[in-house]
Amino acid sequence: MTSNMCDVCGEERDSVKAARLCVASHASGRDDDAPKSGPAVKAPELLGRAAALMFERGKDYDKPAGERSMGRVVDAFNAITGRDLTESEGWLLMTVLKQVRGFTRSGYHVDSFDDLIAYSALMAEARAEGR
Repeated sequence: MTSNMCDVCGEERDSVKAARLCVASHASGRDDDAPKSGPAVKAPELLGRAAALMFERGKDYDKPAGERSMGRVVDAFNAITGRDLTESEGWLLMTVLKQVRGFTRSGYHVDSFDDLIAYSALMAEARAEGR
């Protein structure tokens, strides 16, 4: 079960997405009232947030199974370029993008790492299914 509560300040938000944005504002230092260092985020929590993010994006894009747009993106890319990129390779590209963004900033960037985790799971799913 996901929560609309910010993990840093503990305030209830309108949606999981709004709670993630609140956490991100604390992590980026944009909120002067945020604690300067919070409890370390553990892997199971990160996995849960990434899963919530995939389902939230699925609702945003009217896909009950969650985020599943890469197949169409790769098909369009291949049609334009004449290449033969697979869906799992598309997710690989997105994981590299999120890794670069995650290490470009001096501190921890919540959005980049949440997306990286979600995209890694989607890449594994696509690869396991031969896509």
